[in-house]
Amino acid sequence: MSSFDALCANEPDLAAQRSRIRDFLRSDRAEFNWEPSVDAWLSEWDPAFSARLGDAGFVGLTIPRSYGGQGLGYLHRYVITEELLAQGAPVAAHWIADRQVAPALLAYGTEDQRDRLLAPIAAGRLHMAIGMSEHEAGSDLAAVRTKATPTDLGWVLNGTKTWTSGAHRAHQIVILARTAALDPTNRHAGLSQFLLDLRTPGITISPVVSMSGEHHFNEVHLNNVSVPHCAVLGTVGNGWHQVTSELAFERSGPERVLSTAPLIEATISALAAGPTIDLHVAAMLGELLARQVSLRQLSVSVARTLADGGDAATKAALVKDLGTRFEQESVDIIADLLTYAPDRPVLRDLLAKAWLHKPVFTLRGGTNEVLRGVIAREMGLR
Repeated sequence: MSSFDALCANEPDLAAQRSRIRDFLRSDRAEFNWEPSVDAWLSEWDPAFSARLGDAGFVGLTIPRSYGGQGLGYLHRYVITEELLAQGAPVAAHWIADRQVAPALLAYGTEDQRDRLLAPIAAGRLHMAIGMSEHEAGSDLAAVRTKATPTDLGWVLNGTKTWTSGAHRAHQIVILARTAALDPTNRHAGLSQFLLDLRTPGITISPVVSMSGEHHFNEVHLNNVSVPHCAVLGTVGNGWHQVTSELAFERSGPERVLSTAPLIEATISALAAGPTIDLHVAAMLGELLARQVSLRQLSVSVARTLADGGDAATKAALVKDLGTRFEQESVDIIADLLTYAPDRPVLRDLLAKAWLHKPVFTLRGGTNEVLRGVIAREMGLR
């Protein structure tokens, strides 16, 4: 395989997978009348769609068959993810469980945790949230103040998480908490992860409503929440390593490049149906698509590294920085291009939503400013 072919991610088995998911999405949309959306992986929560997707075998691609998954490779999941995002499908309900929690369970979970959780994740029916960020610990997770105190029966958790996507709808949450006092010489030590049922007594969820009136984010308050020893995910004190391993999957995926793909596609269709495109418009479109294709290839290269078991944390941070900046800038470019396109209500709605979601593209998954520091440090520049 040539280096270019490797960046296409279109080997015969991947191409066949791509064809199958396209057929599924075409028929599912025709039957259930969902509309493509910008930033669907955050904002379009549809448990019924996630269940249908799971029944069709398009969730849990990398989960072994012995745990109810498809037993396929990371690139197979990448192809499915691309197609779901490109068509703006309503995937938010199962997204975090499939993208982050399942790999963490496979890497660090106990056999009991895997037996209980992986099959419903692969079925698209277990919805998860991630409790990492806090008011004083956004991108700097070493500053986490949520505390887990050991007891004879397990642990007691106290603290508050914020910007927690989907917590008001999810079944369970993964909480990052401090299980040992902060060591100024090693700030990343003493952190651990816990699996919590969101119905556990002592958990209160408060909405964080965006300026558009949409409710995706939440504050999750933990007030003397008691959990058993078996709630620990992985090794006590190893939370930082576990979280940063998960972030490579989160930061480098196609969702960092394709959140605005339905808007771009709809704009191209509208322009094609209008008057003849002049050279200025053609140049704007060409630059937009060239950037998207280039970033997609960067993302594929990270996916191949992860598929081979390699460390791609720095490359993932780079993809996240470049990709989310592209997503933000694509909204401005599309707004200019639409002055040359026929007026279409669907396009207006997509653009309006993109404007409202644009500010968060570079914030979630670690702010780009912090990630640039990570990249610089790994390059020996800091």
